[in-house]
Amino acid sequence: MPGQHPTSFRTARRRTLAAVLGAGLLAGGLAAPAAAADDDGRDDGGGSGPSTSVEPFGATPDGTAVERWTLSNGDTTMRVLTFGGVIQTLEVPDAEGEVDNVVLGYPDLEGYYTEGDPYFGALIGRYSNRIAEGRFTLDGQTSQLPLNDGPNTLHGGPGGFSERVWTATDVSDDEVAALQLELVSEDGDQGFPGTLTTTVTYRLDAESRLTVDYEATTDAPTVVNLTQHTYWNLAGEGSGDVYDHELQLNASGFTPVDETLIPTGEVAPVEGTPFDFREPTPIGERIRVADQQLLYGQGYDHNWALDREDDGAREGSDSEDVLEEAAVLHDPDSGRTLTISTTEPGIQFYSGNFLDGTLVGTGGGVYRQGDGLALETQHFPDSPNQPEFPSTVLRPGEVYDSTTVFELTS
Repeated sequence: MPGQHPTSFRTARRRTLAAVLGAGLLAGGLAAPAAAADDDGRDDGGGSGPSTSVEPFGATPDGTAVERWTLSNGDTTMRVLTFGGVIQTLEVPDAEGEVDNVVLGYPDLEGYYTEGDPYFGALIGRYSNRIAEGRFTLDGQTSQLPLNDGPNTLHGGPGGFSERVWTATDVSDDEVAALQLELVSEDGDQGFPGTLTTTVTYRLDAESRLTVDYEATTDAPTVVNLTQHTYWNLAGEGSGDVYDHELQLNASGFTPVDETLIPTGEVAPVEGTPFDFREPTPIGERIRVADQQLLYGQGYDHNWALDREDDGAREGSDSEDVLEEAAVLHDPDSGRTLTISTTEPGIQFYSGNFLDGTLVGTGGGVYRQGDGLALETQHFPDSPNQPEFPSTVLRPGEVYDSTTVFELTS
């Protein structure tokens, strides 16, 4: 999902997919880093098993060094930046074996910290999505967050987790290529109470499943809502719009919004509306219907309440939550399919409405409206101010525990 942007660092047949290991990045001129060996002697230069390598990737404006990690497994290759935990590229073949990068991003670090970046591939926190007027009250104490989306706070506000340099540790084993990212957010950071310690682990297995595990703890009551903000184009980055992609969302309700994209508090039925994706539907089929909700978002930029067996009515995010299928995205031309399973009660579908031709991607072309889409697993927007929504409160002694799995097949 988009919004106003921070001004700190920013001024048919299913088979397992795989990408060619160690390949360069398409037309953007980005080369894969050189092979490296870990202390345990594991060769990180490629092959059919899990491997990792790391290289310098510039520095932030304040001089903080940034790394780019390459994770490979089977025939799948992913590149991750320590800046924002960004998934910069994810290379997989189509049904004919042709390899493409299927996520949007920039060829260099500068794109990610300049004003106008729409959170390409980033980890979002402390609170993904919007909080009305940047304000909430918890245990009688009101917190005021900086505003960065008109009258509201979006994705934690300026200087959010998407703009931080995370500490990276290789936690791979014989089965998965894995990278653990850690960040400590001090009490008062972004206006939120409590010191929050967050760990996010990316795990890439040989079946082209990317598992994202989130954990967080706090020393004072706070609210937490973390997500991953990758933009997908299963036909390949820079190939054009995604309106022919077919989307299925396992949700019979969504949360309507007001003109500032804050939920009204209602969970409305999707039946009979352009928001009904219970059956696979081309994204462009109804996106230009004269529906007030679509007018507010200039397309899809809404949260769906997932039809979970546990109905999503649980407190926070914890280890008792189970993975359930949330969404299936399919590109008929390439044959690629993305299946998303999550422990979260909601998913935000954003159809790339505000991509306007001013951003140059990894392939060297510009991104225009609809050239990628985001599917952000999450708790609902503005939950701290919506008592009927599943809670996002985290207290000392509790562990925020959330998992989302992205499975690519063709």
